[in-house]
Amino acid sequence: MHRRTVFLMLAGPALLLADQKKDDDIYDKVRLKLAGDPDVKGGGLEVIVKDGAVTIKGIVRTEKGKAKAEKLAMKIKGVTKVTNEIRVSPTGN
Repeated sequence: MHRRTVFLMLAGPALLLADQKKDDDIYDKVRLKLAGDPDVKGGGLEVIVKDGAVTIKGIVRTEKGKAKAEKLAMKIKGVTKVTNEIRVSPTGN
């Protein structure tokens, strides 16, 4: 039993780093997808990733852009959930 505890203590930080790397990869992929999409034009959107759950915040010009941002993020491998906090403003403000 004592050996298992030591193993978990040593493996714990490595598992946390692996999760952070996974979230970082998801973040990069979501940002690229959003920025490259003509409906979303997501360069100004904020993306937050925690344990595979993605939150997108910011402003887009159309409802189509808002819906597409969520759809694009959900297609990324490793994404478990998308919370869409994007606001729609035709003027971009």
